[in-house]
Amino acid sequence: MLHKMALEIRKIGTKRELEKFIQFANDLYRDCPYYCPPLFFDEMNCFNPEMNPALEVCDYQLWMAYRDNKPVGRIAGIINRRANEKWGFKHVRFGWFDFIDDLEVSKALLDTVTTWGKEHGMDGLNGPVGFTDFDHEGLLLKGYEYPAVMASLYNYPYYVRHIEAYGLVKEADWVEIQVYPPQGCPERLVRIANIVKERSHVHVVKVKNSRELVRRFGIQYMDVIDEAYQVLYNFQPMTVAQKNYYKNMYFPILNFDFVTLVVNDQDDIVGVGLGMPDISDALRKCDGKLFPFGWYHLLKALKAKKMKSFSFLLIAIRPDYQDKGINALFFQDQIPIINQYGIQILETTNILETNTKNIANFTQFDHKIHKRHRAYIKTI
Repeated sequence: MLHKMALEIRKIGTKRELEKFIQFANDLYRDCPYYCPPLFFDEMNCFNPEMNPALEVCDYQLWMAYRDNKPVGRIAGIINRRANEKWGFKHVRFGWFDFIDDLEVSKALLDTVTTWGKEHGMDGLNGPVGFTDFDHEGLLLKGYEYPAVMASLYNYPYYVRHIEAYGLVKEADWVEIQVYPPQGCPERLVRIANIVKERSHVHVVKVKNSRELVRRFGIQYMDVIDEAYQVLYNFQPMTVAQKNYYKNMYFPILNFDFVTLVVNDQDDIVGVGLGMPDISDALRKCDGKLFPFGWYHLLKALKAKKMKSFSFLLIAIRPDYQDKGINALFFQDQIPIINQYGIQILETTNILETNTKNIANFTQFDHKIHKRHRAYIKTI
């Protein structure tokens, strides 16, 4: 009779160990055509306190599971002190949770995070989530047959059985929506947008690049996102350092045709809309590595003038301008551009199922709600 080798949980401490931690998921999903590998250097930077200011407000520890000296799982334990303070709870988060289909492995990894969380005074286990709301979050429950986009977490179906076997239960669900954009902006939307401009004294502003955006508006763009997202699940108010971090990470690679700013008469940003070309196929081609040729695939995808699919990343409206129809201005601006680029499929990122207003932004068009993700909770 064959016996399993003893399972060993190893704490990650060195750069080489971190590289193995990141590489584990790519190896686990090597034969899965739907998985989207992250950019390897982005993942390395995510766990570097000198690069990621979220670590100023988070404690974390990484572990890998080994059997017979072979990696069989990984997990991150995270305590976001700023989020816990905002929401008034004591949660330890788990993220970067990947494992072979073996209940002993998943349980040992979750036990390790639970023990670590208790040692730090936590009383709830929550995940899969990341350091902040801008990291991947939510276990995939539906839509395994669709390719994951860059901003979306993918997992094998067996993960659900493992997480629920541990006694974790639903806390929040997100949906992703495929939208099939119309040819031309519908007259109803144009009419609403024009009324909103007149009543609320707002208009759309376009900028050509990140330098112009920062020169004119500073980090107002990030301020609006921070204000708008305060009420969303697990959101951690951003520090100034975090706002600058995301600005410096994303602004230089954006195609500013797909950046819509709504400003008032005082030239203050009151709403932002943002999308970008779907680069998930490029990431699959290069396995998340920039070299030797990954940079070429990514640059080609980012600079394309024609594309089939597109990722709509966010709509954020300042709280005092919400419920005024500002979202109509985004679509009035973006639909002609989407048509110009030949885009046939627009895919949203995660939208909370309770955020019915945001969901309605997209379900007004021909659409399909094709994916569902879930965050779980358990008292420990």
